[in-house]
This record gives sequence, C-alpha cells and structure tokens, in this order.
Amino acid sequence: MLKGFRDFITRGNVIDLAVAVVIGGAFTALVAVFTRSLIQPMINLAMGGGVDGGKVVVNGQVFDFGAIVNGAITFLITAAVVYFVFVLPMNKYKERFGKTEAEEEVAEEVQLLREIRDSLAAGKSD
Repeated sequence: MLKGFRDFITRGNVIDLAVAVVIGGAFTALVAVFTRSLIQPMINLAMGGGVDGGKVVVNGQVFDFGAIVNGAITFLITAAVVYFVFVLPMNKYKERFGKTEAEEEVAEEVQLLREIRDSLAAGKSD
C-alpha cells in the first residue's frame, strides 16, 4: 500500500499540480490587488463615481455591480495569463518533444494488433 502511494506522489503529475496550485494562488493574489487598486476605481467612476459607484440600493439592500464586474475581470485576467504563460507553452513543448499519453496508447494498441495479425497469418500458413 505504501509503495503505491509513493509511486503516486513521485509521478510528475502530482508535483506539477502542486506547483500550479502555489503559482496560481500567488498570481491570483497579484491580480486581485491589481483589479482592486486600478480597475475597481475605474468601474466606480464609470458607474456613478466615488466609493458608492457601481452600487444600487433597493429597500435597504445593496447590490454591488462594481464588485461583480471586478470579479469577472479578475477571473478573465487570471485565466488568460495561466493559459498563455503555462498551458500554451506546455502544449507546444509536448507537441515538439514528446508523445502524449493517448498517442503512446494508440502506438501500443497498433503494435498489439500487428502481433495478433502476424500470429494469425503464421497460424494459417501452417
């Protein structure tokens, strides 16, 4: 049981995932500060100005549309940077230097089918 756990932990996928989580958390904090400090004031000015810009009060309930727009912008910036900085280069690297797991599985299946074909052909010629 411990050997299986050790194999799971030492596989590259788990380590890559851990690094991605740490980098993603740090980058999300950076983007949150950027949007809160620069984008949020612009949204507030565009939606009525001041601290209460982008807020609508109905029967004493505050609807903060500025915060919603700010959150959407934060998400889009984070997703775009993760894609263009991490995902796209990794996909290009895999295309250039290594076969994907699916390609390796197909190659193994093709090899197995060839062996079956050859053994069937050898059995017919006997």
